[in-house]
Amino acid sequence: MYVSSDDWDHSPIQFGPALHPNLIVSRTDFELGNNMIDLKTVSKPMEAMGAELETLAAPAARVSSGSQGSASGDLSRASRSLIVSGIGDPIVRPMTAGGLESLIGADDRTRILETDLYPWRMICALRMVSPEGNSAIGTGWLAGPKTVVTAGHCVHHLPFLGGWASRIEVSAGRNDSEFPFGTVVSTRFSSVDRWISNADPDFDIGCIHLEEPLGDQVGWFSFASWSSSQLREQMVNISGYPGDRGNGREQYFHANRVLDATPRRVFYDVDTFGGQSGAPVWAYEAEGGPPTVIGIHAYGTGGTPFDLGITANSAPRIIPEVFDIIQGWIDEDAS
Repeated sequence: MYVSSDDWDHSPIQFGPALHPNLIVSRTDFELGNNMIDLKTVSKPMEAMGAELETLAAPAARVSSGSQGSASGDLSRASRSLIVSGIGDPIVRPMTAGGLESLIGADDRTRILETDLYPWRMICALRMVSPEGNSAIGTGWLAGPKTVVTAGHCVHHLPFLGGWASRIEVSAGRNDSEFPFGTVVSTRFSSVDRWISNADPDFDIGCIHLEEPLGDQVGWFSFASWSSSQLREQMVNISGYPGDRGNGREQYFHANRVLDATPRRVFYDVDTFGGQSGAPVWAYEAEGGPPTVIGIHAYGTGGTPFDLGITANSAPRIIPEVFDIIQGWIDEDAS
């Protein structure tokens, strides 16, 4: 997430360790065993709402179905040439001295110009506004007709937002000054108790509830809970709206291999930057299958446990409990 004092036309400030004290962690934080977690959803209080906590029933499946939407079914040139799938060796990249927090060596991100086409249009530029009127930029992705998933700190963040965002503007497939599917505004958000209460980076997950079915037009991603063995060495894709290039107005993409997976997080050699928090980390279970999100990008290299011995960016995994929470949000929005 990137913040500015007014709007996207101002120079953004990146959240650093001072605002994310939990970024430097050890591996023991992740080795929590195989017991199921009692994870609850937490929604932003509304005037007409009652209890803030509710436990969601678990669906039988752990893979959701996606949709290409009713918009053009044309496949973009970027999809054919950039997207990766399957198990593979890491993409060899030139290294540079120094570099920014979430750029691993040389910056290999590519700008996506055909953002009105599948699957890029299912990725949303976000503008979060605090109760005081300050704004920040982030990324989200459609998981259902009215459900946008993002990072928890994009909807609830004590240091910047003072808690819940006041409103969030959602622009699917934004391309600089072009808004092929318009902009919708939401004031209804959810996260999970472990993020709201403890800012636990393993559960930095949030939801933006829409009043209109944007996904019916642009489509939505499949998402799944994959095992650690499925994730390791899997080729993954990330695309979002960074603050350093385009200032949250332009979509940038990179892909590479998963370097490691712990019970709650997945770590990868993929370039990202502030503003891409909340972006989908997606893979393909089978050639020709749907793009399937397996994590929600949230952290740069500072969030990687030092004893993993890798330089990587990371995402909270869609573990079974998180899958159930996201499915519950989709069901809630459909009711």
